Amino acid sequence: MIRAEDLKGVMAMMPAFTTPDGSSPSATDTVDTAALEAAVDKIIRDGVNAIATMGSFGECHTLLWEEQKKLMEATLGTVRKRVPVFIGCTSLNTRETMRQVKFAEQAGADGVLCAVPFYFPSTVDNAVQFYLDLADAFPKLGIAIYHNPPLHRVTLPVSAFERLVTRPNVVAMKDSHRTPVAFMELMKIVKGKMSVFCNQNQCYPYMMFGAVGCWSISAWMGPWPVLRLRDACFAGDWETAKEICLDMEAAYKAPGRPGDLFWRENAHKLAINETGYCHAGPLRPPFRIIPPEIIEHAKQQAANWKKLCEKYPPKKAVAAA
Repeated sequence: MIRAEDLKGVMAMMPAFTTPDGSSPSATDTVDTAALEAAVDKIIRDGVNAIATMGSFGECHTLLWEEQKKLMEATLGTVRKRVPVFIGCTSLNTRETMRQVKFAEQAGADGVLCAVPFYFPSTVDNAVQFYLDLADAFPKLGIAIYHNPPLHRVTLPVSAFERLVTRPNVVAMKDSHRTPVAFMELMKIVKGKMSVFCNQNQCYPYMMFGAVGCWSISAWMGPWPVLRLRDACFAGDWETAKEICLDMEAAYKAPGRPGDLFWRENAHKLAINETGYCHAGPLRPPFRIIPPEIIEHAKQQAANWKKLCEKYPPKKAVAAA
């Protein structure tokens, strides 16, 4: 079983690569395995430390079950244990999530990234119980908590982790929703038991406080700025880390009106296509009508990231055989 100490660095949140016809509501086989395999192999060779699939950006919400299985198998077959893979398993109820987790385990995943079922908001007690039930049902599989309160409609308070760390296979969390003080309090409970990945722009100061690394969508536009940030944090070069975080923050503006969630994740896929590092393909239904300002935003986001890649180029090739 994968352990918390096995996890660190950059966790690349993978897009669900789409075939050219994947924007059609009648399409039933939309996972572009060729694009997926090329991009996953490339980003591993360039140096990311882990890959996670089928989160919000990874389109857990637009894929058919048959497509989810195809994506799992293609990802795991391409990675070949070179880095840890956490397969996203999120649904509207615990039993469906468990069905997905069982398939991921049988396919060879190191772990699963699971969100609380969210059609109706969960209480904190039921959210905690959801993760305990998963951990008990799959004791040999690493469980990563996918904590995204705006979308999953529940916030796991620091106190909840007193119960969550009682399961040794709850090994990680993707998080970006705590104040520095709350994060330091969290570390008192989970350090050495659960590896926490913060947002890339939070590496300074959260990696000073105990985060093991960051999750990144932007890495699929070219991972080098994020890798340079990781290396600076690992080296304790906090001034460089601060500079890179500020540069990343300046390069990104959330799409749409403040507070809107309509395009928060989806616009990233459009920007990835613009940069040319890999091709994630079109958006899947129901996201068929894309406003011109969102398309323009994606182009600007891609241009900004390319400039960051020029400022923070790769130090050297990091090939994983």
